[in-house]
Amino acid sequence: MTDQSNEFLAQVLDGKTGIQLPYCLANGSHVQILDEGVIEFQPRIASDRQLDLVVSCGIHGNETAPVELVNQIVNEVLAGEHRLRARILFIFGNVEAMRRGERYVDDDMNRLFCRQYQNADDSVEARRAAMLEMHVMRFFARHGDDGSVPRLHYDLHTAIRGSVFEKFAIYPYPHEQAFKAAEISRLGAAGVSTVLLQSRPSPTFSYFTSRYCRADAFTLELGKARPFGQNQAVNLDALGQVLRSLLCGEISTGEFVPEAHQLFRVSREIIKHSDKFRLHLEDKVENFTPMEVGFLAAEDGEVLYRIDEEGARIVFPNPKVKNGLRAGIVVVPTRL
Repeated sequence: MTDQSNEFLAQVLDGKTGIQLPYCLANGSHVQILDEGVIEFQPRIASDRQLDLVVSCGIHGNETAPVELVNQIVNEVLAGEHRLRARILFIFGNVEAMRRGERYVDDDMNRLFCRQYQNADDSVEARRAAMLEMHVMRFFARHGDDGSVPRLHYDLHTAIRGSVFEKFAIYPYPHEQAFKAAEISRLGAAGVSTVLLQSRPSPTFSYFTSRYCRADAFTLELGKARPFGQNQAVNLDALGQVLRSLLCGEISTGEFVPEAHQLFRVSREIIKHSDKFRLHLEDKVENFTPMEVGFLAAEDGEVLYRIDEEGARIVFPNPKVKNGLRAGIVVVPTRL
């Protein structure tokens, strides 16, 4: 393991990363810093490329466990510890919020993709979301879209609150293609056996790369958000192993075993329309907490959100969002 365990992240937080000319590592891998906290690696031999991979973290600045993992892997690659057989774009998302130790500065960045930043004020997050869209579009477009090399995007997060299932993935609505059992199997190998299958578009980073870059993209929730240096309880060893394997071009997946996964689909969203909104759940309620049929989950003036789905659970309950945004998701069990 490299002893440069905090070098790249420290440079990012100190404002010492920006656009730089490409260069080569001692092992021949190509490196270029494209923007603050955005770094790209390519294999020494172009024909070695087996995968185009984007790994993003820190879209919310206080979700630090995945930031620490990604930093560790970036430092390993910079130290020449891996023979790359993939093109990789690492993204540290909301750098200013990371510096402040806050979720965001002005706006929730993960509601600003798919050009939703055009509807926001000129905020830190709006400008950054636009820039990140440009970077991933260029990254995936550089070698065309002939389908010869898989495209994968993992957007790494931790949640505001705890979860009945500690780690879970959100699989964006796939449009013209079906949800892929092989990718769900890979998530299981990464320690993420609970997957929420979305049924509609959303303004998230993973949906953007799924829809507009034709990548297999996922939002991964990897435990509870904690400050830097306080993530000892968050075990990301399995995910780290999968990411390192992908860097080296090991892209095969194990057989999909339905019984090994908990799959859910979105039944409906709870939207906060006004300041009258009330969520009838305690602050300590965890993600995927079951709700009984007939339970009044929320109300917003005359709008009532009463549970009528069997097996319903709540995900991302948050009454503090801005008006017009999602304050929770009602999910139900499903299968492929």
